[in-house]
Amino acid sequence: MSTRSHVVTGGGRGIGRAVVERLARTGHVVALERDPAALEWADGHPDVTAVVGDATDEAAAEHAADLAERVAPLAGWVNNAAVFRDLSLHTSSAQEVLALVDVNLGAPLTGCATAVRRFLAAGTPGAIVNVTSHQAQRAVPGCTPYVTAKAAIEGLTRALAVEYGPRGVRVNAVAPGSVRTERYEDFLTRLGPVEAARVEDEMGRLHPLGRVALAEEVAAAVVHLLSDDASFINGATVPVDGGRSVLARDPEAHEG
Repeated sequence: MSTRSHVVTGGGRGIGRAVVERLARTGHVVALERDPAALEWADGHPDVTAVVGDATDEAAAEHAADLAERVAPLAGWVNNAAVFRDLSLHTSSAQEVLALVDVNLGAPLTGCATAVRRFLAAGTPGAIVNVTSHQAQRAVPGCTPYVTAKAAIEGLTRALAVEYGPRGVRVNAVAPGSVRTERYEDFLTRLGPVEAARVEDEMGRLHPLGRVALAEEVAAAVVHLLSDDASFINGATVPVDGGRSVLARDPEAHEG
């Protein structure tokens, strides 16, 4: 029988799925995902409950929390869901840009609100991990909504850590660089072998470790921050980017 449960938004693919699979080794996990097809892998998995829903929807988040608590006390919440779409202010209206910021900020805000309320109502400690991005600190041209939302999520992480730390709720974030997810692999496939090889070479030069991350490597950091081993880590944003943010070299940078 599981002794603790977790909720992971965007839990069907990529980093989210890797987090769900790791957490399911030691407890029960509710994977909240907008795309039903992305959850097919969870069918028959005894320690994973798949829920189709939008992470920005409070009713969906509450439903996920209910399902988790039916199995075991809620111990952690991972806000991973995000929308990857680029807009620029000179080609899109301010309202269009704001709407995309709202989606990417709204999902973790909804998740944090749900988790905090559940932890406080139960009178039990809990941990929240928000998945941000290296772009929160190192902006990439053309990605204004994503950069803005991710920076706001890191601010949200710090604010909640200060407000709810005294009540036993830890809130942290991880900031990945580029990650070898299904989305990344699909992108390379569409490019064709020659251009894909060029992109892979560029990605290797952007990350001091010479490659992009595996989703499982980001998941390992997330699961650590949820664990009792991280009991005195609160309000931190942990880069899981192979050193990309400290190298500070991006495709748009000029050669010296």
